[in-house]
Amino acid sequence: MMNPVNLVSTTAGAKIIDGRRHARHLREALRVKAAGLLAKFAAPPKLTVILVGDDAPSRLYVANKSRACRDVGIESVVITLPALTPLETLLTVIEEQNRDASVHGILVQLPLPRHLPVHSVLERIAVEKDVDGFHLYNVGSLAVGTAVFPPCTPYGVQKLLEAEGIPIAGQNVVVVGASNIVGKPTAMMLMQRDATVCICHAKTRDLAQFTILADILVVAAGKPNLIVPQMVKTGAVVIDVGINRLPDGKIVGDVDFEVVSQKASYAARQYHHGRATDVGRTGLSTIEAERKAISASKLCSIVRRSGSEAIPPDSKFASKSSSERPCLRAFLGAR
Repeated sequence: MMNPVNLVSTTAGAKIIDGRRHARHLREALRVKAAGLLAKFAAPPKLTVILVGDDAPSRLYVANKSRACRDVGIESVVITLPALTPLETLLTVIEEQNRDASVHGILVQLPLPRHLPVHSVLERIAVEKDVDGFHLYNVGSLAVGTAVFPPCTPYGVQKLLEAEGIPIAGQNVVVVGASNIVGKPTAMMLMQRDATVCICHAKTRDLAQFTILADILVVAAGKPNLIVPQMVKTGAVVIDVGINRLPDGKIVGDVDFEVVSQKASYAARQYHHGRATDVGRTGLSTIEAERKAISASKLCSIVRRSGSEAIPPDSKFASKSSSERPCLRAFLGAR
């Protein structure tokens, strides 16, 4: 059973969810789990991260992921490719990792250079190794509530709510932002927990008429300080997933956090004291700390499985070996 996160009260009511302590508890549990797997199988869980190009934020994210894995006893390998890498070369690298039995998870760092079609790349990753949950098979499984790998950030949001004992069933949830990575999967996952969910996006008219009704408000729009106090119901739970850098270099979220947190009952954000927090140091951000630990947890959970066992047994692909799985991409319409 998870230890509850530490709560730090603001001067005017809201409890700020401090994910740092919660992340430490998760990682302690994962170290034990990874050590047990190492003892049982004589090999640690292993994650391969593929980085294409020299995008500075991507390099930082990859370094953070590798550090988080090492911290819990998961082997992490980074394959770095030039920005002009041809599609076929990248797909060949992914196929090699698919066939490598020592690799239990594969992650392609996004964004990719413009000449590389994202869907074609992500769909080449073997379903049972797709730790980001971006493959169409895993996206479809998420929609029906049987996901092999739920996306990390939405799963982190859900785990924070659970850790705080915040009820989800029957609550009005508004998700601001309809991205495939955060907004849509967050809405689907909370709806599966019997919440009544509304998704708002860039074309939503009069956003405030929706947000003011939210018992739980999750904001992932990528627009600085989009949510202001008059848009939030008193006593609402507010989860700010956004990270935005202002022209002066200051890091802010999608919520005017300092003011909104005085009106909310619980609040969480992904940055700390005006800067994005660095995973691996003491200032772990609320969502990101959860996210890295959950990624590690998912790897630990699959190291026991063979390639076919990771796919539901009633699936038409359950009898296929890893080398036979290109038919999966064809079935799903991959190019």
